[in-house]
Amino acid sequence: MTELTLVRHGQANSAGRDEASYDKLSKLGHRQAAWLGEYLDTVPAYDRIVSGTMRRHLETARGANIAGLPHERDERLNELDYFGLSQSLRDSHGVPFPDTPESFAAHVPQVLGVWREGQMSDRVETYEQFRDRIFAALRSAAAGGDRPLLVTSTGVIATLTAIALGLDTSAKTKMFLAIAHTSIHRFEFRGDDLFLSQFGGTPHLDTAERLPHRTFV
Repeated sequence: MTELTLVRHGQANSAGRDEASYDKLSKLGHRQAAWLGEYLDTVPAYDRIVSGTMRRHLETARGANIAGLPHERDERLNELDYFGLSQSLRDSHGVPFPDTPESFAAHVPQVLGVWREGQMSDRVETYEQFRDRIFAALRSAAAGGDRPLLVTSTGVIATLTAIALGLDTSAKTKMFLAIAHTSIHRFEFRGDDLFLSQFGGTPHLDTAERLPHRTFV
């Protein structure tokens, strides 16, 4: 049985309105990654880091990797195409892209619901394709060593959580919005079944000084 630890990347550029402008850590995101690395140095050692190939994944992995572990890249851990899905939703349903945290919270269930129902443009990855690739990435990581640390994104973690717990789309949306930057999540395979053993831990941020720097958007 292999335990798989997944970490969400640090805070990205939340003011970005397309993937290119969003996909980089903010100043706080770099600090969150460094704090995560300090914490990881106090727990049983991981044998390697496996990250997605997005810039925010790579910057988080580098910032947290104070032990200098081998760093592998797996594009199957990349986030769902939220901007592409949002454009498809705008074109097909007239729903504008959100411009406040409140409107983003309302936007997420609309995007995920229409996507899950297969009503998005055929130019974007389907939900089934996304689900299959991230599950395959998890399988590969489990087969490659005893204690990997995976750096990825909230959509990946929320979807795997939904699979492990058998959650519907509404509950998955709540998971999507509840995953803090650099939060820690643990999964394990038992035979063919995926189990969740920890969700949303932030031990590196749970102090009076750092708690205000815990972010979700």
